Amino acid sequence: MTYDRLVCANCAAPVSEGRCRVCRASRERMQEQGPFAGLNPAMLVALMVILVAALALLAHQAV
Repeated sequence: MTYDRLVCANCAAPVSEGRCRVCRASRERMQEQGPFAGLNPAMLVALMVILVAALALLAHQAV
């Protein structure tokens, strides 16, 4: 989940706006984690399987 969809429990504003110190701290923490931090392990495995299948298909067509 991205921080633009989160609502702060402290000030009831979107976390992406950073209205209070809690919002700003949460926004900074989520930005440091990177783009794949919100994905669960099953989704990561599925993405890896798709990537390997695509590479195998490309290798098969190149031969």
